[in-house]
Amino acid sequence: QVQLVESGGGLVQPGESLRLSCVASGSIFSIGAMGWYRQAPGNERELVASITSGGSTNYADSVKGRFTIFRDNAKNAVYLQMNSLKSEDTAVYYCNAWARATMALYEYPYWGQGTQVTVSS
Repeated sequence: QVQLVESGGGLVQPGESLRLSCVASGSIFSIGAMGWYRQAPGNERELVASITSGGSTNYADSVKGRFTIFRDNAKNAVYLQMNSLKSEDTAVYYCNAWARATMALYEYPYWGQGTQVTVSS
């Protein structure tokens, strides 16, 4: 099994920054793409940013130029640097990783428990 644990959420004012972290642990054979999703009350979960094992990135239009995703493969970790935060960024942020467990044949999607980000003055 693979576990994902997020950290770094909190309450900030508009224009401030936060960095989210997510570390994968367990019986990991390999990790492919990793990403961050978010879900605001009453909305569906949406992709914020993703990064392949080779470092290629993809961003939602709403966060381009403000958020940066990066990973440390040696630590099985993915990060989301969020700058110039807006009230509409308020949501629960979830880490996602396509990982192959030690005894598994394929990669499966794993999810963290989520971390709350609130942007408010």
